[in-house]
Amino acid sequence: MYHALYRKWRPLTFDDVVSQPHITTTLKNQIQSNKIAHAYLFTGSRGTGKTTCARIFAKSVNCANVKDGNPCLKCETCKCADNESLTDIIEIDAASNTGVDDIRALKESAEFLPEQCRYKVYIIDEVHMLSINAFNALLKIMEEPPAHVIFILATTEVHKVPATIISRCQRFDFRRIRIEDIVSRLEYIASQENISLDNDAATLIAKISDGGMRDALSLLDQCIAYSDNVDLKTVSDAAGIAGRDYLFNILEGVFSHNITSVMETIASLYDMAKDMTRLCNELLEQMRNLMLIKAVPGNDTVMCLPDEYKRLETIANQIDMGNILEKIEILSECNENLAKATSKRIEFEMCMVKLCSIRSSAPNYSNSTSSTIAPVNYTNHKIAEFIKETINKTDDKPQQISNSEKTTVQEQTQEITQSEINGQNAETPNKKVTSKDFVPLDCWDEVVERFRSECPSAVGFLSDSKAFIYENMILIIVKDAFDLKMFKLQLADVNRIITDFFGRKFKVSVKAKDTSGIKNNNTGIEANVTKSSSAVNKLIEKAKNENIDIEIK
Repeated sequence: MYHALYRKWRPLTFDDVVSQPHITTTLKNQIQSNKIAHAYLFTGSRGTGKTTCARIFAKSVNCANVKDGNPCLKCETCKCADNESLTDIIEIDAASNTGVDDIRALKESAEFLPEQCRYKVYIIDEVHMLSINAFNALLKIMEEPPAHVIFILATTEVHKVPATIISRCQRFDFRRIRIEDIVSRLEYIASQENISLDNDAATLIAKISDGGMRDALSLLDQCIAYSDNVDLKTVSDAAGIAGRDYLFNILEGVFSHNITSVMETIASLYDMAKDMTRLCNELLEQMRNLMLIKAVPGNDTVMCLPDEYKRLETIANQIDMGNILEKIEILSECNENLAKATSKRIEFEMCMVKLCSIRSSAPNYSNSTSSTIAPVNYTNHKIAEFIKETINKTDDKPQQISNSEKTTVQEQTQEITQSEINGQNAETPNKKVTSKDFVPLDCWDEVVERFRSECPSAVGFLSDSKAFIYENMILIIVKDAFDLKMFKLQLADVNRIITDFFGRKFKVSVKAKDTSGIKNNNTGIEANVTKSSSAVNKLIEKAKNENIDIEIK
């Protein structure tokens, strides 16, 4: 009968166990020095060697010819243990023996002396599945067991094990197996099985297995069924990660705000009976890949094919880290909601609409190997353009600028842009600011849309408003005096939303249209002489000189 690779190549000694030296060394030293505890707790994720180490330990403590803490594998005890015919090593599956009666039977059998060995070893796998009453029944015998009894508890969810049980055990935490260790083990097994295994294919298997050796060997078994020559294509086909263009269609649609394309892809997948929960998990994995590519370019933990990496890198170069993190939060929330949703399709489609509504705040975000990520707000680029226009403006008529002066202007603009990126407010020069200095704030409609989602009560008096900017000041023109009065009631929200949108603070001044006389024409913003532009200038001066965020006159 064919044996699966993970069973055939299960480690038989501590030296064969990979990536757990902190555990195997301790256990070997205890056996050599004969300082064996009565109870152990092995915890860690799946496939990291918990049950394997428990079996090796059970053999070693009963082996008559122990070598450096390892079983000899030649004596009768070792051979019977490897054949699973040794009656003094008892493995109990707590997932199917959860009741108090099962523990009572264990307590009764523990009183009897071993038949062949020095110790009677009880290996209780998935111990967290025991009921509360079963744990209570186990407490007393674990605290004061017979001298010939050793308990080894194994679990993947140690937080579900009562503290009273944990305190009676020596606890060992198994780490996820490193990628390079999995690759080395896979290549060794492949050579012994006369299988051709590419290094790139072994690396991909190691990444997909997520630190579990058993998962890696099971996937290698699947690949062998395809071909004795295991390459990247074989692994991608066997793992089901080939032909995942639909994921990238959704990702590209989400980041380009193409809700039509996203919905069409989802509808097509739904018709093909694609599970929405699985699809959500796959998108989360790809979002994680984008996050890692953005944070640490060239990261080895990105789980994808080489050609997929290029597509992910292209997407990552066009977005900022904050946008990715926000989408991960929304997808995680959707993943939780899908478990209890009446219609998984509707729940997932709602999530996609939310994702497509989030605007990317920094196109062409450059990759950086720095550990500190400083997202750049898209509106800062617009502000820089406004400031450049302001620098190029003159109070009277346009003048010709020499090449040297142009260079100076470009340098100043570059410095201002950098200060905006770093979140620093530009210093207002000590000169008289007039209405001519202000330029229209082109992105004001986007700001109003932000109010629509975060502060709907302010939309009424901002819907017909206009906004103008000069350096670190924003002038808002509302429709009439009533809107001005309503504005006063929303000062805190207005200040907060504007600050969040631009990523910096502004001095915000507000005027009603029927008293300000501000209008926009081809030459910029001018004050209507008949409606007293001096009032606006005084307002601007006061907003500039006083240390206030918002002033209303």
